[in-house]
Amino acid sequence: MRHRIKGRKLGRSTSHRLATLRALATALFRYKKIKTTVAKAKEAKRMVERLITKAKADNVAARRYVARHIHEREVLHILFDEIVGKVGDRPGGYCRVVKLGHRPGDAAEMAILELVDYNLADGDQKAEKVEEAVVEETPAETVENAEVVDAVEVEETEEVKDEAKADDAEVKTEDEAKAEEEKKEDK
Repeated sequence: MRHRIKGRKLGRSTSHRLATLRALATALFRYKKIKTTVAKAKEAKRMVERLITKAKADNVAARRYVARHIHEREVLHILFDEIVGKVGDRPGGYCRVVKLGHRPGDAAEMAILELVDYNLADGDQKAEKVEEAVVEETPAETVENAEVVDAVEVEETEEVKDEAKADDAEVKTEDEAKAEEEKKEDK
């Protein structure tokens, strides 16, 4: 029986397990959504939620504590500036684990671990529709941008053609030079 035993060992030594969880937490903070096994997702969720709760204090001690686990500066900035700002009023439950089914290779149960306030999952299409509506509202800007792109493409193609002509001329002059050398050698 597993009474009073917390956490999962994940088939790893302590240092390997800690490194795995730190890597998962870093990836989650950077990409806002990761795909992993259910056991790893549940363990990473525990760690991530503790780190976010600690980061909400936003003092030197909290930054040092979080920096012990997240070793990339840009991810630390994302956590303290962007993520904490978005979940500041939430009392907990910053992550969600969505089960996906079994992996074809080894039948491991897979899941998506995502931050709740950054939910752009397949089922949440409202945000995508809003983005599409914003794009559809400004067709004049799209036309202007298309004209600029076309003009740039025309200039680039003309430059490429000029360069190709110059390369052909160089090749012809080299061929002519070789032909002249061969004539001199024949004489």
